[in-house]
Amino acid sequence: FGAAPALIALALYSLLPITHAALSGLASVPEDALETARGMGMSPRQMLWRVELPLAAPVIVAGLRTAMVINIGTAALASTVGARTLGLPIIVGLSGFNTAYVIQGALPVALLAIVVDQVFQWLGEWLTPQHQT
Repeated sequence: FGAAPALIALALYSLLPITHAALSGLASVPEDALETARGMGMSPRQMLWRVELPLAAPVIVAGLRTAMVINIGTAALASTVGARTLGLPIIVGLSGFNTAYVIQGALPVALLAIVVDQVFQWLGEWLTPQHQT
């Protein structure tokens, strides 16, 4: 109970979408780009940092975006295990049948999720190779 176990659980909970996005992004790198990098004499490390990661970055950011939005919503539930979060008014409102408290807690959580989602969407668009040229 408390904030530390809640943070550990949220970090573990976010590993799957981030890992899946990273692996999907790296797998989606065109073979032509890798072949060109090999032809230029790049080492595997140089290929990773200069070709694969820049091309996979939008997909990786999409995984981070998903993990962040899910964790914002899930962190509100951490109030049930003793962590002081934005979800505390939601829990208090639900236990006392007070709709105003529920709304008071739900609005900041929803707005934070929307803002974070938009920031990561902008970052993903900014990292697309078409945008960088």
